Amino acid sequence: MARYNELLAQKRELDRRIEEARRVEAAAALEKVRDAVAEFGFSPEDVFGQRRKNAGRVVAAKYRNPTTGETWSGRGRAPQWLRGEDRENFRITE
Repeated sequence: MARYNELLAQKRELDRRIEEARRVEAAAALEKVRDAVAEFGFSPEDVFGQRRKNAGRVVAAKYRNPTTGETWSGRGRAPQWLRGEDRENFRITE
């Protein structure tokens, strides 16, 4: 049975070999992608898709907790204070 230090040394060597294989294969994959982009004239939008025009925009709050002043835009998971409640009672009207 191998000793603890010997196993750690083997692990370090294996980790080094894994990283080297990953680097080599990643370089080959990147070269294929670059060749395809150059050959077919792909644009960044072709490769990565269209970016949403409203991505990253802050949305105005639609609901407010009158007790704490917390707000929620109506997007994503509803906050705990609004669950099981009639949302219209918390709607911000301005």
